[in-house]
Amino acid sequence: QVQLVESGGGSVQAGGSLRLSCTVYGYAYSNACMGWFRRAPGKEREGVAVIHTDTGSTYYADSVKGRFFISKDNAKNTLSLQMTSLKPEDTAMYYCAGSFFRARCAGIADQYNYWGQGTQVTVSS
Repeated sequence: QVQLVESGGGSVQAGGSLRLSCTVYGYAYSNACMGWFRRAPGKEREGVAVIHTDTGSTYYADSVKGRFFISKDNAKNTLSLQMTSLKPEDTAMYYCAGSFFRARCAGIADQYNYWGQGTQVTVSS
């Protein structure tokens, strides 16, 4: 059974940084797109950052480019999101997601089959 378990998140003031981590259980962690999505109250789910486990190719939403950085550790089956220069509009529930046996990655939620339980990020002004 595949499980994605997130950690990190919390509350921070604007301009601060946070790091999210996700560990994948039950999958060999290859040939997959792994990513972070977020949903703010009253808004649609948004693809934040995605990375391919084999090629390392990445996708970032325009709203986070230059501030958020996605990384992976294939040996540990983990995915991380380093968030810097956080803004109040980054406040949301963040989800780790996986789309297995996929060659090309995109920040499209419908392409992702497995999801973590979510972790809250709150940025105060």
